[in-house]
Amino acid sequence: MKSTHLLAFTSALALFSAVSAANADDAKVGLGAGDLLVRVRALGVLPDVSGRDNALHGKIDIGNDFIPELDAAYYFSDTFAGELIAGTTQHKVKDKLANSRIDLGNVWLLPPTLTGQWHPLGRSAFDPYVGAGVNYTIFYDAGGAQTIAAGQRTKVTYKNNFGEALQFGANYQVNGSWFVNVDVKKIFLSTTAVVKLNGTEATRANVRIDPWLVGVGVGYRF
Repeated sequence: MKSTHLLAFTSALALFSAVSAANADDAKVGLGAGDLLVRVRALGVLPDVSGRDNALHGKIDIGNDFIPELDAAYYFSDTFAGELIAGTTQHKVKDKLANSRIDLGNVWLLPPTLTGQWHPLGRSAFDPYVGAGVNYTIFYDAGGAQTIAAGQRTKVTYKNNFGEALQFGANYQVNGSWFVNVDVKKIFLSTTAVVKLNGTEATRANVRIDPWLVGVGVGYRF
């Protein structure tokens, strides 16, 4: 009987400790050292393109895309955090000539971006930040290019590349461990697009994509 009472007491104590810890976490104002904030954002990827192909001197144009994005920020201190974002986007690519345009099809971009962030207000319900970091963009599954000449197979390839990233944004504590977020990034990114006809290079373009990444979302603190 005593052992039963002891077990019940131990279980109740463990439950009380867990509830107390959860309440203490919910009562914390803002974000700080040791917190992990996981967010889901609606993200617009808006390329700011410059570049022309070498042979036809057409202007390369890359379309916008809008996707769901997952990211996580870990707070090493009350004022410094590291953030990693993950998401993939599909973009339409065109070569705009003087009197026409060539459809270069679609390409998928996987642009993981790691930034370090400064949070000047520390443990505050309103948590603005600025950041800087590095991006590595992988281009994959390119296809759907227009046939430039009858009977010829057109293929476009893109070079993966590193780029620098700048960032600013803010978190706002809605309730307990829940936060809303607005975030803007500028990525300085270039690539080389190569157009091949039946396996032979027809033209290439050195393109600066330099996209803006604009996101709005919600996050939960662990």
